[in-house]
Amino acid sequence: MESTVTYARPELLQVADTVARDKGIDRDEVLEAMEQAIQKAGRSKYGQDYDIRAEIDRNSGEIRLLRFREVADVVENEATQIPLADAQRLNPEAEIGDFITDPLPPIDFGRIAAQTAKQVIVQKVRDAERQRQFLEFKDRVGEIVNGLVKRVEFGNVVVDLGRAEAMLRRDELLPRESFRQGERVRSFVYDVRQEPRGPQIFLSRTHPQFMAKLFAQEVPEIYDGIIEIKAVARDPGSRAKIAVISRDSGIDPVGACVGMRGSRVQAVVGELQGEKIDIIPWSSDPATFVVNALAPAEVAKVVMDEEQRRVEVVVPDDQLSLAIGRRGQNVRLGSQLTGWDIDILTEAEESERRTEEFRSRSQMFIDALDIDDVIAHLLVTEGFTSLEEVAYVALEDLADIEGFDADVAAELQERARISLERRDREYEERRRELGVSDELVEFEQLTPGMLVALGESGIKTLDDFADLAGDELVELLDKSDKGGAKLDLDVANELIMRARAHWFADEATPANAGAQE
Repeated sequence: MESTVTYARPELLQVADTVARDKGIDRDEVLEAMEQAIQKAGRSKYGQDYDIRAEIDRNSGEIRLLRFREVADVVENEATQIPLADAQRLNPEAEIGDFITDPLPPIDFGRIAAQTAKQVIVQKVRDAERQRQFLEFKDRVGEIVNGLVKRVEFGNVVVDLGRAEAMLRRDELLPRESFRQGERVRSFVYDVRQEPRGPQIFLSRTHPQFMAKLFAQEVPEIYDGIIEIKAVARDPGSRAKIAVISRDSGIDPVGACVGMRGSRVQAVVGELQGEKIDIIPWSSDPATFVVNALAPAEVAKVVMDEEQRRVEVVVPDDQLSLAIGRRGQNVRLGSQLTGWDIDILTEAEESERRTEEFRSRSQMFIDALDIDDVIAHLLVTEGFTSLEEVAYVALEDLADIEGFDADVAAELQERARISLERRDREYEERRRELGVSDELVEFEQLTPGMLVALGESGIKTLDDFADLAGDELVELLDKSDKGGAKLDLDVANELIMRARAHWFADEATPANAGAQE
């Protein structure tokens, strides 16, 4: 039985306990760092090629320094391997793959060895501390933290959070905001990343959720979940909008957030350097929500386009500048808050546009159906916008229009169909002139007008069509003034996938041919 050389260093345990307590890391991690430092010193003394390991007894502080050699059939490295025959002389039960350990005498740490050991311990302790910081703060993303300004580097603020440092970058500060060393700063943890130089904690004072969390601190009803913040939009340091809803019908969400004489909202405004805040009631009805979001401007009418998520808002002439806001701020924040693109028109502009639409549609019917302006105006007034609607609507719907009868309705439908046929023949001739492939004609959802629009945009072959994305195709046809129904996105995607089918068939052919051989 081999004797083991040990030497007690109980002060090591005391040092480990002190470091672990001061740095907030595990005692075992400090002792493992010490073991690695002693190993490094041992290899410096006995040779870097040797597999030397140190062990510190967790109870007594005794240090054992051992050389490990693996039992091998063929020795390739004498420093770390030992032949089976030699190993069995030392331990008769030794087998290939076992390790033979030789105790080494204690190391008298010289100045250089001690310095090396210290560097290893400091590095390992720092790594452990960084890991502890990462684990502690990765779950605090989305929280508000308080810290002291440690230093300012090129406008970026390094914040001491007590057990870690965090970075508040210049672009995450409010405009014209500056901090001095030692000042207290409140900010929002928006990201924690593990990087080679250690965990990086990123703070923000411009993030929309910073405002939401500030309200949660000031308004108990939000903290308790009675009032919910549904959306926030900010122009940091200038203006913001926040949409709230109450789960309790007896509590006014806007009033609760404003507070007695505005005390609650003023506390948030003060933290955000005077940023003006509009608190608005959230609504599940998009039109109502858009109207609320444009406050304080009054809205006369809204027209929603669900597919494009666009909304057209009509406001009185004297409300236009208020609705748009300085440099478009009010409408921009309203759009961010609701998630809808908002176009603002005055009542005069809308009236002018509708007059132009009425005139152009009436003229289209006059030219295509060879009718007088009175009949054309009646059709437009009743909501007819295209020849297709006139040609294929139920006959009684046309006959029910005041001043029409069954004969007039039948005559109008006949003229509309003849006009459509004539237009489609012209489109067909134009398609052939453009060289649009017959393969595209087989897609029944593509009208002759659509095929001409494709040809005029350079989409002439099946491969040209297959290269399009669905939204590209919809946009291209929407911009066209060629007659015919518009495509919705689902149909466009389906057609494009059908056009691509021959690509996959072509790829499969060589493999199938090989299989048949």
